[in-house]
Amino acid sequence: MIRHIVMFRFRSDVDEETRRQVREQFRSDILSLRSQLNFIRSLEVGFNINPEEAWDICLESSFDSMDDLHTYSNFPNHRAAAARLKPYLDGRCCVDHEV
Repeated sequence: MIRHIVMFRFRSDVDEETRRQVREQFRSDILSLRSQLNFIRSLEVGFNINPEEAWDICLESSFDSMDDLHTYSNFPNHRAAAARLKPYLDGRCCVDHEV
């Protein structure tokens, strides 16, 4: 099984209300993929509650294979969700590892 973990950081000039709206839209967009792609084994989107940490959003998902992960990553609705989030970010990091 492959665990896919992605963290996102907002630009410092993005105000709190915009952050809230963008976070909620991103979570809704991503979680809707569960009903569209039956090979997603798990999928969570969480928001950082610790102001001492650098990252604002964490996406965690699991797939049976890297092929499934690549299909998910290139799925049009996933790409659209990422495109809506991207203008507000100044950082993204990702780790894909075997479980």
